[in-house]
Amino acid sequence: MTVTLIPFGLSAGIEAAIGADSVSKGRTMSAAARTSRIRDLNDAFRTTLDGGRCLFTAGVSDMGIPFSTAALAAVRAFAGFNVDNDPYGEHDFGSFQIGDERLFWKIDYYDLSLEYGSNDPADASQTKRVLTIMLAEEY
Repeated sequence: MTVTLIPFGLSAGIEAAIGADSVSKGRTMSAAARTSRIRDLNDAFRTTLDGGRCLFTAGVSDMGIPFSTAALAAVRAFAGFNVDNDPYGEHDFGSFQIGDERLFWKIDYYDLSLEYGSNDPADASQTKRVLTIMLAEEY
């Protein structure tokens, strides 16, 4: 059996083939504005948990509900960003202490199905954020 290939427009065909047709073509945001937008979205998510999910690692969960609750409260109130723990200015990572335990938190960016990475973390309409709270030894 022979099938005739149907030619298609170069840009539409390639973009559709690689799934890039959903990527915004008109990005006019400067790097500084993009970083600021990501930082604002991360801060809003971290403090409200709206627009994403929050996960505790097994080590944090094993510490019990009062510990996990205190850890989440510490993450939501975290304001200790500096060039050492936030080199890109996106407010996507932090570390803190509860008693003798050192913990880390981080925000990752996924597509809306939470299956793949986000094409654009600065665009809330195509990004779900996932906050993970972990013991430092689990990192």
